[in-house]
Amino acid sequence: MLELGAADGIRGASFRLTLGASVLGFGGYALLLPVVPLWAARGGAGALGAGVTTGALMLSTVLTQLAVPWLLHRIGHRWVFGIGLVLLGAPSPLFALSADTPALVAVSALRGIGFGLVTVVGAALVAELVPPQQHGRATGRYGVAVGAPQLVLLAIGVAAVERLGFLPVFVAGGAAPVLGALLVPFIRVPAAASAPAAETAAQEEREVGVGAGVRPLLAMVVCSMAQGGLVTFLPLAVAPGALAPTALLVMAAGGLAGRVGAGLLVDRFGIGGRILGPATLLTALGTGLAAGLLDTSAAGVLVGAALVGAGFGAVQNDSLTTLFAVYGPARYGATSAAWNIAFDGGTGVGATGLGALADPFGFRVAFGVAAVLCALTVLVPRPRPQKPSRTKLS
Repeated sequence: MLELGAADGIRGASFRLTLGASVLGFGGYALLLPVVPLWAARGGAGALGAGVTTGALMLSTVLTQLAVPWLLHRIGHRWVFGIGLVLLGAPSPLFALSADTPALVAVSALRGIGFGLVTVVGAALVAELVPPQQHGRATGRYGVAVGAPQLVLLAIGVAAVERLGFLPVFVAGGAAPVLGALLVPFIRVPAAASAPAAETAAQEEREVGVGAGVRPLLAMVVCSMAQGGLVTFLPLAVAPGALAPTALLVMAAGGLAGRVGAGLLVDRFGIGGRILGPATLLTALGTGLAAGLLDTSAAGVLVGAALVGAGFGAVQNDSLTTLFAVYGPARYGATSAAWNIAFDGGTGVGATGLGALADPFGFRVAFGVAAVLCALTVLVPRPRPQKPSRTKLS
């Protein structure tokens, strides 16, 4: 099939097509992320049952992500991307057949396979299609591609259910990723991206990056726990109305600002890895604020949600660009897999674990625990760099 353009950086057609396919894929994901737990809750499941649906999605996602680097070397980026988008979208209308927890878990797990493929290959293509000195901005733009759907659709999904019912939302959430798959054949991937990495290069990067990679991944896990818990349970924790959709909207907006801002700072000033601590602390502050004011102040919940979004957005960008720099081109696929496993594993743990806390102790306690975990992560020392983490722009 015809391929458009060359992989010539952030202005190239292939990079833009990758962003387009990612928008559609994450659109289907974001639209249904708070809707499926709501569907489960209205079918009679408690907070734990609602959280288990997200937990199943994320567990399947993480298990799939473990195999993606191997798949990238065997069948290539485009096949993995296209198959993932189809699996993420096509099963979604099946949610409407039953609100029983086992059925919802089964469909969520199937979609999780697709989401696992999409998340890893999308982030890997960001590194493959642009030179290292553009990684910060490219990761920021990729953050917009995956965050803009959340900005709009996390809020719209809940509101649309109230007006249109669940079935149209399930169908729309399935159609978007399938449409994204139609763009994938036109992405031109550098030949070197599909070739197995040399063992000598991989060994060198492992020796350099073992210590440096722990802190970014840990920050990703705890911050995604906090955000995943808020996304899953805010519609259940606050009174019906505009507060939950608005909070999800401002959280997604904060996430976009955090990712883009961190990307610009990393590329311009070469400060990769130094944003993690303040950004994680900001996430902890926002989660704690939302927990403390959950029943007393709508404005406080909104401010907390915005801080969580901004903090976690910056954590996402800085951790990914730091890991790409630490491990190098030979391990972009494995690096993307590890980063996404931390992201999605944390989201799943947040949904399931905080749901287990919320059933006996309430949502305020559950969100408070997430805030404490984020704050404790800031105490993890930053390892002394063994080589520059970023290339400063001239």
